Amino acid sequence: MLFSQQQWLRQRFFVLGSLVLGSLFILVVREGTLDRLPLICPIKDRLRPADVSGQIPLHTLQHKQALGLKLHRRNSTKEQLRTLRLIKQLPRAIIIGVRKGGTRALLEMLSLHPAVVKASQEVHFFDNDKNYACGVDWYLKKMPFSFPHQISIEKSPAYFITEEVPERIFKMNPSIKLLLIVREPTTRTVSDYTQVLEGKEHKNKTYNKFEELVIDNNTCEVNTKYKAVRTSIYTKYLEHWLKFFPTEQFHIVDGDRLITDPLPELKLVEQFLNLPSRISQYNLYFNATRGFFCLRFNFMFSKCLAGSKGRIHPDVNPSIKEKLQRFFHPFNQKFYQITGRTFNWP
Repeated sequence: MLFSQQQWLRQRFFVLGSLVLGSLFILVVREGTLDRLPLICPIKDRLRPADVSGQIPLHTLQHKQALGLKLHRRNSTKEQLRTLRLIKQLPRAIIIGVRKGGTRALLEMLSLHPAVVKASQEVHFFDNDKNYACGVDWYLKKMPFSFPHQISIEKSPAYFITEEVPERIFKMNPSIKLLLIVREPTTRTVSDYTQVLEGKEHKNKTYNKFEELVIDNNTCEVNTKYKAVRTSIYTKYLEHWLKFFPTEQFHIVDGDRLITDPLPELKLVEQFLNLPSRISQYNLYFNATRGFFCLRFNFMFSKCLAGSKGRIHPDVNPSIKEKLQRFFHPFNQKFYQITGRTFNWP
């Protein structure tokens, strides 16, 4: 009997010991795996710039931002927000357009940078008379919470083509940085049409064919009264902006390249905004199902753009497409001269 009890105890200690050793082994393996996973950037690099006192790791920053947003939604006191050192700041950079150029993709990709916070919705402050009449304080309330060293960015594509906007932005901040993302004009025009067509179809409304809208029946020439065509004449609007801002305050982003190879474009924007290089290839991965790049913030969190992005364009008569390309060509050449950036557009 004594021998059986001793044997039973030995077997029990053996099982318990095996469980402990197994747990330790799993922890060691897991820790090693986490150490090998590529992060957005090393912990030592995910800090505030050297000229700003105090250092906040990225994971802490993201946690505090989320907490600050919860406090804001609960109408929490200013003291609670002040404890987190979260504030609202007017944007130091604005994505002013262009519509269907990739403004949403650019904004989302820039939010990968730990020093950038984005407005979640298009604010339409400067292009909407009713909103603008509410004043800068109203605009400030639409900005996201941020730490003092971060920069807030918003995007409203209608800004680029609205006549009153350049002067209004200049009055708020004459030194603001302006991001203009463009695509090959004919492609952008077709994309613009496709978005409107989809909206009409959802409402069971009929809509003219693309060829009927872009060509004037009376002259058989490109219809410049069609808004989608006018918006693709970039110089028409940029020249008005240059009455208020010098070219040095603009950065032109290649929207076509942002789709196929986004990292080089994002690196150029980081330089323009005087941000330390933080966005890497790890943060961007191609989703074959969606057909475009998605975002990876860390090994636990990633996201893709909304399903409405990457719509399939309708087939366009090749002769109409060629006519559009010939029409846009002289405007494109002028755009290259003004901006100092050349694109491989037809």
